[in-house]
Amino acid sequence: MRKKILFLLFISCTLFAGAQDVIELEFEKSNAIAWKGNEKEYYSEAWSTEVVTNVSKPSMLVYKPATGSNCGAAVIIAPGGALYAHSINSEGREVAKWLAKNGITAFVLKYRLVPTGEDAVAEISELSRTNKAKISQEVAKIMPLSIADGLAAISYVRNHANDYEIDPTKIGFMGFSAGGAVTMGVAYNFTDENRPDFLVPVYPWTTEMPVQAPQKNAPPMLIVCASDDPLGLAPGSIELYQSYQNIGLNVALHMYSKGGHGFGMRKKGLATDRWIERFYDWAVVEGFVAK
Repeated sequence: MRKKILFLLFISCTLFAGAQDVIELEFEKSNAIAWKGNEKEYYSEAWSTEVVTNVSKPSMLVYKPATGSNCGAAVIIAPGGALYAHSINSEGREVAKWLAKNGITAFVLKYRLVPTGEDAVAEISELSRTNKAKISQEVAKIMPLSIADGLAAISYVRNHANDYEIDPTKIGFMGFSAGGAVTMGVAYNFTDENRPDFLVPVYPWTTEMPVQAPQKNAPPMLIVCASDDPLGLAPGSIELYQSYQNIGLNVALHMYSKGGHGFGMRKKGLATDRWIERFYDWAVVEGFVAK
């Protein structure tokens, strides 16, 4: 009986601890966009990965470094998925686990997405065949909310830096594809209160978030992409790099010859398999991470 009670207490404490790692962010509701039903998570056969869809309330999942390994830096991660879904594993949780293993506190951000039904991936796949303009229209409506969620995430992490043993001057924002577009939106719209300390757009969706003139006090940026990206995002990444370089901002570009789109933490037997190690090297050189 005593063992059973201890086991139940252990399970209870484990569940409670997990609940503590989910952060619900404050946000302003939109009167122009309405969601039906709850947020969904499922395995998409079409994309061969786990996805989260129909997100109407922004939240974050926290991954903490092991005791004694915390370097004081933090990264907020915005997964991709065309703003119709979050590719939650290879562009979210797996990234966060790698960062936490290497001493960086990671926050996987589930920013607001286009309202969808049972299968968002099926919806956007159908639109890709029949009405691509509709995708851009829906993305344009939700993008400002997604960017606002990114800025709110930075504010939250900075305001709670002591709770997570984070240096408030070492908070970065990393995004993939559509999350890379959100990263660019954060770069173009931050204030003194929610300015990220570094930015890492990975194959950013520059066709939906066109390159703009950067703020003069924009933080250091590392851009990652592949020349053979089938969505044609390599030129946009180069343009983004050039926009920072033109006014003397701190920027780096790592353009792989092969890797395609959406490589994230997927292993392809290519140099892109180690992009996150190159990010770590860059973060050490820039002084955000102590090796």
